[in-house]
Amino acid sequence: METVPDVTPKRDRRSAICETALDLAATGGNRAVTHTAIDRALDLPKGSTSYYFRTRVALLAAAVAHLTLISRDSFAGTASGGDAPAVVVAGYLHDLTTRRIRDVRARFALAPDAAALGSSSALRDCLFSPVAARDLFAERGAADPAGSAADLVVYCEGVAAVALFSGSATGRRELSESVGRCFPDLVQ
Repeated sequence: METVPDVTPKRDRRSAICETALDLAATGGNRAVTHTAIDRALDLPKGSTSYYFRTRVALLAAAVAHLTLISRDSFAGTASGGDAPAVVVAGYLHDLTTRRIRDVRARFALAPDAAALGSSSALRDCLFSPVAARDLFAERGAADPAGSAADLVVYCEGVAAVALFSGSATGRRELSESVGRCFPDLVQ
């Protein structure tokens, strides 16, 4: 039997490993994320994952960085329509708590490893960017952009937690109305 050489670029392999780490965390908790489990899930030769990420900490850090990029891209896609910021935030939250609920589960599952990652801020900020929120409020002329941003991030964390623990997401329209009530600076 002829074997086909693996021509997958390293970046694609790294992304696949990170995606699988998030899948494992979301379904089995933080301890389900092991090099061996990823090798098995991706049908890779034993030791392949450790070739890319030598330690568990490096693997988890890469998964969190990958999750941050997913979130950034998702928000950028939501924000491209020219809607009021309250509608954009609501759209992002709705997408996160429906289509991307795996990401919320994985993030919560990885919480016990935050200290091991060396910086809990990476895990803390992987779904919601305090810097982007502060910039948004500054652009809108808020009296206290940093305070408003902190409040928005807490609000978003709450929406994500409620969806995760209740098993149901709030509708896009209801979220938009709620964001508008709580953060009038984000309404047209």
